[in-house]
Amino acid sequence: EKTEISSVADILAQDVHELPTRSTAQADGVQMPYIENNLLAQIPSFTTNVQNAWQSFVAYDACFRLCLNAWAKNCMEAPEFLRDECMVLRSAFGIQKFLLHPKHKNQDDGKHTYDKDESCSMKTRKLVKRIEIEVRKIRVVPQRPKLRVTSSFRNLYMQAGSEYVRQISKILKSQVTMLTSTSSTSLPEEMFTCTLELKSSLKGQQRDSISLQYLKPGTGESQLFYLEGQGDVILVEVQDNNRVVIGRAEIQVSSFSDAHQEEFTRWWPLYLEDQECVGKIQLCLNLSMPADNYGSAKMLQGGLAVDTIIYDMVLEAAMRAQNFNSKMLHISGSWKWLLDEFSDYYGLSDAYRKLRYLCYIMNVATPTKDCLELTYELLLPVIKARDDRTLTRQERSILLDCEDRINVLLAIVFENYKSLDEHSITGLSELFGPISDCAAPALAPAVQIFSVLHDILSNEAQSILRSYLQAAAAKRCRRHMIETDEFMSSNNDNLLTDDMTISAAYLKMKTLCINISLEIQADIKIHDQNILPSSIDLPNIAASLYSTELCKRLKGFLSASPPSRPLQHVAELLIATANFERDLDSWQVRPVHGGVLSRELFHDYIMVWIEDTRLHLLDYCKAEKLSYPAASTTSPFVEQIYEQIRESINEYGVVINRWPQYLMSLESAIADVEREVMKALEKQYMETLMPLRDGIPKILEKHVQRLTRRQSVAPYVVPNQLGTFMNTVKRMLDVLHCRVEDILKSWASYLTIANGTTLFGEQMNSITVMLRKKYKKYLQAIVEKIVSETQANRTTRLKRILEETKETEGESEMRERMQALRAQLSDSIHNLHGVFSCRIFVAICRGFWDRLGQIVLRFLESRKENRIWYRGSDYALGILDDVFASEMQKLLGNALQDKDLDPPQSVIDARSILC
Repeated sequence: EKTEISSVADILAQDVHELPTRSTAQADGVQMPYIENNLLAQIPSFTTNVQNAWQSFVAYDACFRLCLNAWAKNCMEAPEFLRDECMVLRSAFGIQKFLLHPKHKNQDDGKHTYDKDESCSMKTRKLVKRIEIEVRKIRVVPQRPKLRVTSSFRNLYMQAGSEYVRQISKILKSQVTMLTSTSSTSLPEEMFTCTLELKSSLKGQQRDSISLQYLKPGTGESQLFYLEGQGDVILVEVQDNNRVVIGRAEIQVSSFSDAHQEEFTRWWPLYLEDQECVGKIQLCLNLSMPADNYGSAKMLQGGLAVDTIIYDMVLEAAMRAQNFNSKMLHISGSWKWLLDEFSDYYGLSDAYRKLRYLCYIMNVATPTKDCLELTYELLLPVIKARDDRTLTRQERSILLDCEDRINVLLAIVFENYKSLDEHSITGLSELFGPISDCAAPALAPAVQIFSVLHDILSNEAQSILRSYLQAAAAKRCRRHMIETDEFMSSNNDNLLTDDMTISAAYLKMKTLCINISLEIQADIKIHDQNILPSSIDLPNIAASLYSTELCKRLKGFLSASPPSRPLQHVAELLIATANFERDLDSWQVRPVHGGVLSRELFHDYIMVWIEDTRLHLLDYCKAEKLSYPAASTTSPFVEQIYEQIRESINEYGVVINRWPQYLMSLESAIADVEREVMKALEKQYMETLMPLRDGIPKILEKHVQRLTRRQSVAPYVVPNQLGTFMNTVKRMLDVLHCRVEDILKSWASYLTIANGTTLFGEQMNSITVMLRKKYKKYLQAIVEKIVSETQANRTTRLKRILEETKETEGESEMRERMQALRAQLSDSIHNLHGVFSCRIFVAICRGFWDRLGQIVLRFLESRKENRIWYRGSDYALGILDDVFASEMQKLLGNALQDKDLDPPQSVIDARSILC
């Protein structure tokens, strides 16, 4: 069985203009689709020449007598053909010029009705080929007996060796004699006979040994065959004198049907059942066409062959009369009556009628519902007759030819099942239009025909149908991908250079993903209509090809135009790819090796993006010169870098939302950047941080000790730059870092939980701890620096004031002696308020307050046994409380919280001693 299944690889390699149909060129160079090529030109016509005149007269006579007989029975259709001296019949069979005409009647009258030779170019009817076969020679290689099996060849070797030494000369002589006396090792031809038979003539696939003709090679005997189809096979069988089969051969008629010579000789190999070549046979074939006188003689003798030839002529006349074409396949009216009456009157089989009609339909067949339904209607009873073994040899030959042509038509239907168009002259849509999710009307009858011709439960039939559907998917896929061919690496010579072109290319790839997804969705809807056999899973068949080809195209495109970062057009393609994979899973389409796995496609690029983002932000932090802000409470550099961090993180939203595992890599990269931001900030304000070195604990001193080797001795005033630094650190801790962490935490819920805990957050927590530690240490250093300034002068040294207090002094005297300290405290508080933000100011003031309270506390703890110092210490604590509370209240007002005015812990501990 021959089928023309398009190679998927060939389809995908074709240009889009080569896809729709098979085509042949006409004489004027116009390309016509295969299914439409020649159309009516393939319907045999009647030419008014002497050669066909006799057959035309016999056909005319047969119809004339039939109509007379029907008229006698009061049939209403017969007068249509008998009126005007049977003008319809005479014109239909083209015998006008051979008849006498009345005196006043032009012989051309009436020809205009059915004589369409000028308006429709038609071929002469194809006759049956005759082939005469003569067996010339047979060569069979004798079968040598197998060597016996033995466990040891030692004795044989010794015997052969001794025999070789004694009789070498005798053996050589005998061999030379044998070679000169014979030219072949094959067996003599006299012991062989040969039988020839057409495969189409077999009844139930069994050979009829009674009717076989046995031919001897070289005797000149021959056997004659009449061929009506190119799909037939000549079966050759060689036997010996005992009728034991020596070898067989199968000769395809199509292999020599186009031979230019009428007679030729050729060798064919002979095989056994195990496909072992056992010899060869030489046949002489004589191809010829039966002469007209031979056909006439046969007609005069009567019989089935004559009836079929005449019926063919009547059928052709009916088709000419009713303008038979691809859109008008049905014969109706009086001509249908004539054909039915002819077959019934002259005894033609119903199978032959349907087969001959089917042959003509195949000449103009298109993949449309009407054509396929009519084909199925005609084919079904013929196949049943074949299964019942009631077909004649001629009918089986015609059926073989029809099956081949029907299979070609079915291939066109299934390979274009989404491009079928009932209104097109070819049955196929000329434009690549929108994707239809409804099965074409022609698909259902095509499946019916396929099920009639094939055992749909067999693996072979299912494989053929799958191949058709894969070829259809390959065609559709190729048409979609043609728009992106220009962006592939093999076709792209650095063409994608500007942003507009790159964005347009990514948009086309996104559209490709969407269109392929729609194709599969349409296949699912077509499959749900239950038109295809249950063993054919259309969505999986098509999706396997779509997915693998789309994956190849995406890989090639990304390789040719690698995405530098997750910009909008890149994100859109990533989303389309991920959605395609998600849709296949939701549609329960089986995953296929080499199919689209969106994460694998983008994994390497995502890791490169994260690393590039990290390096870019680190480079920004390592800039050699970072200018001081002119008038700003925080560092613009930090604000800018955190803005870039947030923008970069937001770009990865499309990635993290689909593949949360990349959150870990992104968190690590951002943590590295934040550490570098803190280092850069310290470097930017290193001169401002120099005076604080003595107040910084040893664990923090290493960060600033390299900044200077000397310390200023001038009175210390907190600079504005230090305020900017502390404000920035505080903002990083409370706002900027928290914003970054919140964005990442919002994606952490997508992470899978391992062992009950998530891995996300370790890096962000370490940054929080680092910033809090930096802030506290620098805050403590500032407090220590201010306290050391107050204790540097004797008049403001609180411990000295306490030591010089007398028992007789009252509160007023104590206030007077602390006047200088009070003034310095007030100045320092005002200085801090002008430099730091509200919360930092409060924190430093309370730290300052607590530090002075610690001096009083240690003073009391060292003199617990001497209560003479208690009164002065009590007065000192009260004065300190008044200074800090009043100054903070005056500077902050309502912004001050109640807890901010509560005495620090050291003051509380000191008062507990005084109680």
